[in-house]
Amino acid sequence: MPGPSFFLEGQMFDLREIIDRLRKEAESLHRELTVELPKEIGEAISKGDLSENAEYESAKERQSTIMSRLAQLNERIQALSSISLDDIPRDQASLGSTIFVENLETGEKRKFVIVPHEAMDGNPDFVSLNSPIGRAFLGARPGDEVYVKIPRGEMEFLVEKVITYHGDVLE
Repeated sequence: MPGPSFFLEGQMFDLREIIDRLRKEAESLHRELTVELPKEIGEAISKGDLSENAEYESAKERQSTIMSRLAQLNERIQALSSISLDDIPRDQASLGSTIFVENLETGEKRKFVIVPHEAMDGNPDFVSLNSPIGRAFLGARPGDEVYVKIPRGEMEFLVEKVITYHGDVLE
């Protein structure tokens, strides 16, 4: 069972709620895959020639899409379920950390908060743990120069301060 809720940037994140939401989506897709799609495929087959049967092709494509999404959901559920908030480091940036940085090219100062992908809500400070920026900041400490490869090149940041999930302030 994942750890308890955690509070970031005025929002409460409960890993159990995220996992439950993913499980509900998986259950719905599983039902579609095992109950609804077989009926659609059966009906399409009963209409005869499958080589020119758009309903059959559509149902088979949907079946493939659902199977891929179910695999993704199960992988995320397993990954999120394995998170123990007690194991999050206190001496470096990790899940739940707020990182204060300076862009070494522009001098712009920013902060980023590393959150699970499923917690992304449009907050411009949030970066997904799985994103290039999120991955680059994992393990960062004050004074580190962090390089982030993005589609339009590379960005370089100086880490000025880290506040860990546990509230430890590293300067």
